[in-house]
Amino acid sequence: MKLPYLSLLVANGALLLSACNRGDPAASAAGGAAGKPTIALVVKTLNNPFFIEMQRGAEEAAKKEGVNLIVQAADREVDVERQMQIIENLIERKVSALCITPSGSREIVPVVVKANRANIPVLIVDTRVDERALAAAGGKIATFIGSDNYDGGRLAGAFLVEKLGGKGNVAILEGIAGHETGDARLRGFKEAVAKAPGIKIVASQPANWERDQGFNVFQNILQANPAIHALFACNDLMALGATEAVAAAGKTGKVLVVGFDAQPEARAAIQKGAMAATVAQFPARMGAIAVQNAARLLRGETIESFSPVPIELIK
Repeated sequence: MKLPYLSLLVANGALLLSACNRGDPAASAAGGAAGKPTIALVVKTLNNPFFIEMQRGAEEAAKKEGVNLIVQAADREVDVERQMQIIENLIERKVSALCITPSGSREIVPVVVKANRANIPVLIVDTRVDERALAAAGGKIATFIGSDNYDGGRLAGAFLVEKLGGKGNVAILEGIAGHETGDARLRGFKEAVAKAPGIKIVASQPANWERDQGFNVFQNILQANPAIHALFACNDLMALGATEAVAAAGKTGKVLVVGFDAQPEARAAIQKGAMAATVAQFPARMGAIAVQNAARLLRGETIESFSPVPIELIK
């Protein structure tokens, strides 16, 4: 009687371990078909609607391409170490291809090199890898799929310059310091507003892509700079947190808030007048293109080194 009981405990333990590994339920649903290649999509987090949309696009493409799909992510975008662990585990599992949205442009390089050594093609989505660091490590990627974040920041800046009539105090909520995506958006925005001498950037602080930090950081900025006319947040979650800070200060409609990603809640906020605009990137399309390109590579076909995804200002 003891041996069956012990076997049951082992089986239950294995199930618990599987449940603790974020993304494995999706893997179980998508995987398991003999003879099909397995493509892994590792996003920054699944707590952000942007990456949920990317997953949806990837899943639809996987069905059409006839491949298995695993989708995994850390709980928070700032958890670079956890993302690296997830990728290393997938390399150990010998997935057929890796599609990755890097939480750290430089930090991702060592696992890209590991995947190269394991002959697993790496496709980068949304956030570019640091090219110098990758070249120095002898690593390579198959392609980059994403939008021009610099141009998106420029669009947001040009919009605010026009709305403010070329004059006003502007604040910025940055992403993670040193992160390629946020840095590119920031550079594009600053270039656009620099063309209007009457625009003054009075504060620029990171809020790490998160809504609660968007609220807290912008609340502090408003208290220190009550005469702010507009805000550019490098993603919609921070922008939505900032609109809550604006409302708490009784300034709804008096501070123009522009975000980035065009999430459904941000679009709704624009309709209500709580936000002025956002930049659309089409993450579902990114996920679909990533899986399509990975499938093509696995069939021995060639793909472009860059697959651009358009951007659009929503106002």
